[in-house]
Amino acid sequence: MTKPLKKAVLPVAGLGTRFLPATKAMPKEMLPVVDKPLIQYAIDEARAAGIEEFCLITGRGKDSLIDYFDVAFELEVTLRERNKKDCLEALAPSSIEAGSLAAVRQQEPLGLGHAIWCARSFIGDDPFAIILPDDLVRADRPCIGQLIEAYNQTGGSVVAVEEVPREHTNRYGVLNPGKDDGKMVEIRGLVEKPKPEDAPSNLSIIGRYVLTADVMKHLSKLEKGAGGEVQLTDAMAKMVGEIPFHGLRYEGRRFDCGNKIGFLEAQIAFALDRPDLADDVRGFLKNYTGAV
Repeated sequence: MTKPLKKAVLPVAGLGTRFLPATKAMPKEMLPVVDKPLIQYAIDEARAAGIEEFCLITGRGKDSLIDYFDVAFELEVTLRERNKKDCLEALAPSSIEAGSLAAVRQQEPLGLGHAIWCARSFIGDDPFAIILPDDLVRADRPCIGQLIEAYNQTGGSVVAVEEVPREHTNRYGVLNPGKDDGKMVEIRGLVEKPKPEDAPSNLSIIGRYVLTADVMKHLSKLEKGAGGEVQLTDAMAKMVGEIPFHGLRYEGRRFDCGNKIGFLEAQIAFALDRPDLADDVRGFLKNYTGAV
């Protein structure tokens, strides 16, 4: 029987240089898609999957991410006095129950693996999810929830995967796949950002993981890999053969909000999902494209 998964780690220490100057004074995870910041989508996804405890791996100048999930007492009092019930309802998901949110500083930008290692006290011996807010997933069922369901069936670790153009394998952790039933893929090996000619496949990990605490014994060595950073993929690769390890072809559509085109596409896709906005969005898009 698998141990229940109730914890999520959200690495949010990056500098967001692709979105300068917007990110000069605000974290990239606070950039809004329609009317919610990326970090809110990530937390909402986790909560919808039954996750109850959250750890933000932050960096210098990112305290606004913690403040965002605090209770805005003065604002709420003002909204109540003005009977702004719709605004209060919109504000409600931005609060997290007291004691359920932890924050840890990654004092040096030493890679994703190092960021997860910084959360070792929060993780303890428990299984945990990792959600990268840059990867915004539009899905009927929470993407991380799909991974948790797979974890409950297989045990071990499960990562979300999708096929990418082979020329893009040098941007991702890439699977050396084993048995593949079209949805669940056995992982025989992992390579971080391989050159296209060296990639064992084009099946790549996106920013959703369910891992056991076994990964920490490998991360604790702080061995540097691609780009001179401590790579999570390298630590996961060492777990292959120790515990069950699978990739899940998740149901949904990923938007890479770490780059401008993906971020702009997400704005349109999520706006078109909104009954209060969809018609107006289609209308103004026709002014630019001629037809939608």
